[in-house]
Amino acid sequence: MKPSRFRLWFLVVAGLGLAFAAIAFIPVNIGVTHVRTEIDIARPPHDVYAYVSTPANWPRWHPSSIAVRGDAAHSLVLGEAVDEEFSVAGRHGVAHWRVVARQPDSLWSIEGQIDGRVAGVITYTLLQNAGGTHFVRTFDYPSRTVLFAILNAFVLKARIVEESGEALANLRNLLESKT
Repeated sequence: MKPSRFRLWFLVVAGLGLAFAAIAFIPVNIGVTHVRTEIDIARPPHDVYAYVSTPANWPRWHPSSIAVRGDAAHSLVLGEAVDEEFSVAGRHGVAHWRVVARQPDSLWSIEGQIDGRVAGVITYTLLQNAGGTHFVRTFDYPSRTVLFAILNAFVLKARIVEESGEALANLRNLLESKT
């Protein structure tokens, strides 16, 4: 007995769907996306560093930061950690951030984990310039699945770049308005 055309099409479509799902969600190391944002702030590096390395301040200037939990009201030192509720490029979650590098007034770096997996590294680099501080924020995050890599290429990275630019403009406006 020959299978009906409907059954054949169903089997083909179901097979392709399963193949796509398997490929899209199989963990692979596709690479790391690097987002670099820079701005000049008319404040000394010490002031900028103290503000950005104090997680309790993040929701005041970064549009993706909703709330921070933990001992977050001071500049975190090497090894200290906090949890941040975030909404990045439409994705809501909680990241656990731990300080992995710290050079007062010049460099501060945190590694984030979501559900026990490394989700990215944020590094702040501060350079004194004639007008105050040249502030560089980098966000490096991995693509762990084919589906994520596709979404990142077509949607996520552009939104993250936009949010990062907005964050630095907010930071400059906030710090320059303080006396």
